[in-house]
Amino acid sequence: MKGRVLIIAGSDPSGGAGVQADIKTVTALGGYAAAAITALTVQNTKGVSAVHGVSPYIVEAQVEAVMTDIGADAIKIGMIGDVAVAERIAAMLTKYAADIPVVLDPVLAATSGDALAADGLAGVIMKRLVPLTSLVTPNAPEAEALTGLNVADEDAMIAAGEKLIVAGAGAALVKGGHLAGDTVKDVLATADGTRVFSHPRIETTSTHGTGCTLASAAATGLAQGLALQAAVKRAIDYTHRAIKTAPGYGAGAGPLNHGHPLGEG
Repeated sequence: MKGRVLIIAGSDPSGGAGVQADIKTVTALGGYAAAAITALTVQNTKGVSAVHGVSPYIVEAQVEAVMTDIGADAIKIGMIGDVAVAERIAAMLTKYAADIPVVLDPVLAATSGDALAADGLAGVIMKRLVPLTSLVTPNAPEAEALTGLNVADEDAMIAAGEKLIVAGAGAALVKGGHLAGDTVKDVLATADGTRVFSHPRIETTSTHGTGCTLASAAATGLAQGLALQAAVKRAIDYTHRAIKTAPGYGAGAGPLNHGHPLGEG
């Protein structure tokens, strides 16, 4: 396997999102996944019923255990949970990730709409973490929370992406799955301009963990040495196929088919 990815994120016992989805994605794309858990959630396809945060010290210790032994070629950050953990992650990135790409999926809520972030976290992410990232991957509601803009169409997605670049991100992928239309557009903003990726919308309820999956796929590509646009395109294509071939599990927003590159679906 090529490409070591350290995942810093929460746990989803139903396996559709969080660290479980991240590990499946990295593995399916040929990478090596390690993980530092930020929170234990009680959730399934129908929603989140409880969240138990991990102490900032333990999050830091997990990151240090991985980085001082196995190491990483990229870091993917998902659910953070609270401000104290965000501050500790920022310190760890400064210490260990000066020369490796960091992909940040700014998780603020689950697909079900349940909150997964404490008050004030969006501001801390924007101020402390976004400037340390190679790629930040908000969906439209997350982009609104981070930038304060109304993200309702392609032009607004571009504006939000550009604002994230000004805030210090190396690149921003603003995802349009939450917006209306038969075509889903994702806008990649970089210092050199923007690129729009388009896919036909899949009519499905199997959307649990799509953000986790896409960000982990992008991080794997960067860990494997792909250029940014190539890593993002592969990640979008992988996620689209994972949605299209989803197994249909659960009574709510079902999980994706992460194993499709391995011939599973």
